[in-house]
Parts: sequence; C-alpha cells; structure tokens
Amino acid sequence: MQVLEVARDLGVSPDTVRYYTRIGLLDPARDSANGYKNFGRGDCNRLRFILSARHLGFSVNDIQQILAHADQGESPCGLVRKLIEDRLEEVSRRFDDIARLKHRMEVALSAWRTEPDQAPSGDMICHLIESFAENPDQPAQQNDGWQH
Repeated sequence: MQVLEVARDLGVSPDTVRYYTRIGLLDPARDSANGYKNFGRGDCNRLRFILSARHLGFSVNDIQQILAHADQGESPCGLVRKLIEDRLEEVSRRFDDIARLKHRMEVALSAWRTEPDQAPSGDMICHLIESFAENPDQPAQQNDGWQH
C-alpha cells in the first residue's frame, strides 16, 4: 500500500504517515521500479500501535523506546508500565496546575465584574490585571517595576 491508502485505512492524514516514516518509526520498503514507499501489513500494524500509544499519552520518545525493546525481541511491558506511571504523574501535575489556574481565573472574573474600565496610563496598561494579586487570597501589591 502507498501512503494515501495507509492513511485512509487507519483514518489519519498522509502527513501523519509521512511523519512517522521520516522520524524512523516506520520503515516501508521501496518499489525499485518507481521509488514509491510500499507499506506492508507489518507497517500498518506498527502504525496502528503508534497511534494507540499516542492516544494513551505516550510521547514519540517513549514509543521509540518501546519499539526498540520489541524490535530486539524483548518484552516492552515493564517499560510500558513505568512510562505510563510517569505520564500519569505528569498529567496529574498538569491537571492540578490547570485547576489552580481555573480558580484564579474565576476569582479574577468575579472581582472584575464590578470594576470600571480605565484607559492605560503611564504606569498601568490594564488595571484589572495589574491590580490582581498573584495569589488571590492575598491583597494586590503595587509594583512600580523598581526593586525596593
């Protein structure tokens, strides 16, 4: 199969197939007559695996490691468990960060609903942002740009 056929069969763009080929995760045979890349069933199965791994949050680097183990005939399962644990911790941290950001945004929006609009001044661009504390539980601090 050629790139377009693989892409259509797996529901991805041809650029996706080309990307994974370019970075070496896929290595299709070349047709000596026309130079086109021909993807076999093994290539399609490998791309299906790559797409599944990406869907689970594995990075390209993770997938390269997993495939290297598999290509050497070693079970990648232990590595997969370790990598997914790492990804889960990373996602949990990001989720917590986003939850804190969401809270700050909600507090800011609530406080700003009653604030009047103000034109920029020589000291301030947008008073809403500049008067809002980094930590919404603390009062806003004036920052004139100079260290005191």
